[in-house]
Amino acid sequence: MYTNADTKRIYAGPLAIGGGAPVSIQSMLCAHAHDIEGNVAQALALQEAGCDIVRVSVPDIETIKTVEALKQNITIPLVADIHFDWRLAIESVAAGVDKVRINPGNIGDESKVKEVARVCRDKNIPIRIGVNSGSLEKEILASYGSATPEAMVESGLYHISLLEKYDFDNIVLSLKSSDTKRMYDAYVKASEKCRYPLHLGVTEAGTENMGVIKSAAGIGGLLLRGIGDTLRISLTDEPVKEVAAAKNLLKALGIRNDGIKFVSCPTCGRTEIDLIGLAKQAEERFANIDKDITVAIMGCVVNGPGEASAADIGIAGGKDCGVIFKGGKILYNKVPENKLLDLLEEEINKM
Repeated sequence: MYTNADTKRIYAGPLAIGGGAPVSIQSMLCAHAHDIEGNVAQALALQEAGCDIVRVSVPDIETIKTVEALKQNITIPLVADIHFDWRLAIESVAAGVDKVRINPGNIGDESKVKEVARVCRDKNIPIRIGVNSGSLEKEILASYGSATPEAMVESGLYHISLLEKYDFDNIVLSLKSSDTKRMYDAYVKASEKCRYPLHLGVTEAGTENMGVIKSAAGIGGLLLRGIGDTLRISLTDEPVKEVAAAKNLLKALGIRNDGIKFVSCPTCGRTEIDLIGLAKQAEERFANIDKDITVAIMGCVVNGPGEASAADIGIAGGKDCGVIFKGGKILYNKVPENKLLDLLEEEINKM
């Protein structure tokens, strides 16, 4: 099995993908393709939120104006999402995109695939092969009977062979499905046969609630096995929420440590402070503090400094008050409930 330490390293602009590079976070613009101002504003918001690479749909030649505007205004790499018209891939490369996402099987005959590969090779632009369980080749579907994980992997390897045939190996592969287990199994099988970097995602995952759960199960499970080099959590929602969810997932897995990790107890009958409110306030209030620490928000002293001793710092509730503890030892006792977060923030800023 090829883990993310073993995969081939490629570059989308300055961003390294694969070969042991940090797992990168992607998102996709959802403003109308011709809405230049809307796309630029959305891309800048994603960049500010910590997105590492952003994708834009290029459905027609008019959209190249949007591509050009994005390249003039953002600093993170830009991916052009191409379907059917190979000429749009050529124009996108000319407009300065850092990566192209295509399905080689739907952009025409092999002469067109060859030309896209040539242009991308000349500019050192990687190509992501995007396989989707809902749009596999008829021949492969007939062979397997349905869009099985094996069928998805065969499709991906076939598309890779088309590019390799024309001396192109600057490749990323994705094998997406709205079925979490099917997606998971496809990536596991691909990691056994393919050394190219893998872009992880559960496609059409749904709205924020279920979409995050499905993505965490599928993507998180793969990352825990060392599979995957870049990811997108696809949500029917604002793209910035995709980035927030992805950052939280990587933080929860211990893969990225860019910011505070929170632990908090689920509360019980012993709790005598507004723990739920405090936990939500703390998460929001400290969201932009860039410290690699764990902060605990606990309901009482029973599961405060003791059970949360692995946390660097935290609070534990009492009756309308609480304690501040650090390294398992109490710093301040009987702090009024409305002063807990203020004092906690002061101590965090000293760390």
